Amino acid sequence: MHPRLQFYFDEIERSRSGLLDEVSMLSETDFAKQGVNGKWSVAQILTHLLTAERLSLNYMKKKSLGVDKLSNSGAYESFKIAALKISQRIPLKYKAPRVLVEHTPPALSRDEAVSQWNVLREELRSFLEAIDVLNVRKKIYKHAIAGRLDVLQAMQFFQEHIRHHYPQIRAHLALKNSR
Repeated sequence: MHPRLQFYFDEIERSRSGLLDEVSMLSETDFAKQGVNGKWSVAQILTHLLTAERLSLNYMKKKSLGVDKLSNSGAYESFKIAALKISQRIPLKYKAPRVLVEHTPPALSRDEAVSQWNVLREELRSFLEAIDVLNVRKKIYKHAIAGRLDVLQAMQFFQEHIRHHYPQIRAHLALKNSR
């Protein structure tokens, strides 16, 4: 695997592992319990993250079939990923993209979410390992708002996406611990 892809993959794995460790102490009831004012449950958040990654990987696999026809990312895409990172770090609420909402299944149980995320991450690892060094900058990823980006930028978004949802998870954990 390209060293930078390995770095980003390791980062998202650490984030995922930390997130799953934190929610492992929740009962299945607390895991599935809606947040205050109808906010997502932990189950819905994990299902959302899993679905976003699955759809993204499927898209990248499809686009990589014609990778020779794609252009490389450049300064404009670097600007877009920087703006995307900032948008994920500020405490604003965003509506999930319609395509993601339409393809998100009902909230999974913790065991099912963990199992599916494990399988998905192995698929992602295999996909990243197969990317030729000459194609790392090809625009094979499409973010709903930022548009076309390369696979390195996709991995950066995956990291930011987890980071963006972490406060929601922590709010659930704090609420549970205050009872």
